[in-house]
Amino acid sequence: MTQEMDRLTTPAAPNRRLVQFLFAYTLIIAVSNLVWEIAHAPLYTIWIDGTRSEIAFAIAHCTLGDVLIAAFSVSIAWLITSRGGWPNTHYWRVAGLSVLFGLAYTVFSEWLNISVRESWAYRETMPTIGPLETGVSPLLQWLILPSLTFAWLKSAMRW
Repeated sequence: MTQEMDRLTTPAAPNRRLVQFLFAYTLIIAVSNLVWEIAHAPLYTIWIDGTRSEIAFAIAHCTLGDVLIAAFSVSIAWLITSRGGWPNTHYWRVAGLSVLFGLAYTVFSEWLNISVRESWAYRETMPTIGPLETGVSPLLQWLILPSLTFAWLKSAMRW
């Protein structure tokens, strides 16, 4: 009877871990990106030109976008590299690819919204790099926050 119970409950463990990981990842990404968005808001022209409610809306809007980008990035990375057994297996492959997708989308989004749509603009205090003159702060945001989150969760959840 015990072996039958183990057989019935064992497949649920990886699913439970996946759900726990996704919940923790989303929560940490949301909070850390909110803090980052607040901290780097002065690097955009809205900080000078916008009202307090416009700035607050922009921060909330961008944070929600960050959560969606993170969710999409980790989902696509998971689909490409390791559907079965993750996060127990192929953890760093998914993490690395997810960070790369987030960075790639950030370069595209910053270019699209600054150069094409002119939805927002950098102040002169925003350092930029590359031919598309992408802001350093959004690039660091998508390099640092997901990387630290993946590293911390790997350690904290003991995978």
